[in-house]
Amino acid sequence: MDFEKIISDLKNKVYHPVYFLMGEEPFFIDTVSNYIEKNVLDESEKAFNQTVLYGAETNILQVISEAKSYPMMSNYRVVIVKEAQNMKGLTPSGSSKGGEKEDASEEKKSPLEFYLNNPQKSTILVFCHKYKTVDMRTAFAKTLNKKAVVMKSDTIYDNKVPKWIEEFLAQKKYSIDPQASALLTEFLGNDLSKVANELEKLFLNIPERSKITTEHIYKYIGISKEYNNFELQAAIGRRDVLKANRIINYFASNPKDNPLVMTVALLGGYFTKVLTYHYLPDKSQNNVASVLKVNPFFVKDYTLAASNYSARKAMDVISLLRQYDLRSKGYDGNSADEGELMKELVFRIIH
Repeated sequence: MDFEKIISDLKNKVYHPVYFLMGEEPFFIDTVSNYIEKNVLDESEKAFNQTVLYGAETNILQVISEAKSYPMMSNYRVVIVKEAQNMKGLTPSGSSKGGEKEDASEEKKSPLEFYLNNPQKSTILVFCHKYKTVDMRTAFAKTLNKKAVVMKSDTIYDNKVPKWIEEFLAQKKYSIDPQASALLTEFLGNDLSKVANELEKLFLNIPERSKITTEHIYKYIGISKEYNNFELQAAIGRRDVLKANRIINYFASNPKDNPLVMTVALLGGYFTKVLTYHYLPDKSQNNVASVLKVNPFFVKDYTLAASNYSARKAMDVISLLRQYDLRSKGYDGNSADEGELMKELVFRIIH
C-alpha cells in the first residue's frame, strides 16, 4: 500500500492489525508511525494501551506477547517497534534483501509469520524497518504482503525533491517559488526528514498561505544569500566571471562548509543537462522541462547556458569535473588544497 493511501485510511480511522513499514527513506516511515502514535489513542488511553519498543532492545517473542495483550478501557492497543531492522529473529534467515537467499523449503518460519495468520484484531502492531527491505521472493514476504499492510519507502531522486517540497507545503497551506524550491534541494539534498525540519522553521516565521521565496530561505534557514552552489551554477551558466570568482574565493576560505565534492556533483549534473539540451530536436519549454526533469521556470537558464557552452565544451567540462574530483581525492598521487583546486577548476570551465 502506498504512503498516501495509508495516511488517508488512518485519518478516516480505518486501521489494520499489522503495518510493516520498510525502505531506504525514513521520512515516510516516521510520518506513518508518528501519526499512529499520536492519533489512534487519546491521552487517557495511551498509558495502558500504547507500547513503544526498540529493535535492538527487544525480540520478536516479546513483541508478539505485547501484541496479544487485550486493551484496557479502550478499543485498541498500539504496539510500535522502532528500528525494527536491528531486531534479531524478526524475519527468517535469508529473507533480508542483500543476504543470500535460502531455498524456500529450508526457510524457517518466523514467529511473526505465525502471528500474521492469526493477529490480535484489537491491536495495531507497527514495524519501522528502516534502511532495509525484505526480499519479497521469500515465503515470509509473501505471507507478510498478504496479511499485513506493507509500505516500501524508496529514496526520492534529487530531481523529484522540488515537486515533493511543493506538495508538502501545499498540505501545510503554503506555496513556494521554483527558485526557492531548487535552492532548498541544492542545499539539503534528498534527505526528506532534514528538508521537512528546515521547512518547519519557516512555518514559525511565515504566516499560512504565504509564498516562500529565496529571501525567506536565506533569512530563516541560514544559507548564504550570495555564496552558495546554486548561485555559483547560475554564474557559471551566464559566464559571469566576476561573480563566479567571488563565490569560489568565499568557498576557498570556508572549505568545511563548501566541500569540493558537493560542488563537483552539482556542476556535473548541470552540465549533463546542458549537453542533453544541445541534442534535443524539440527545444520547446515543455519538452525541455520534461526531458531535463526541471521546472519550466528554469528552461531559460539552460537555453542561456547552451548558448555559452557548445556541446563540445560541455563534454570537456564534464571530463574536467571528473579529473578534479579524482585530484581532490588524491588519485594523482599529490595532495592539493581544495580551495586552489576550486579556483583552477572554475577558471578552466569558464575559459
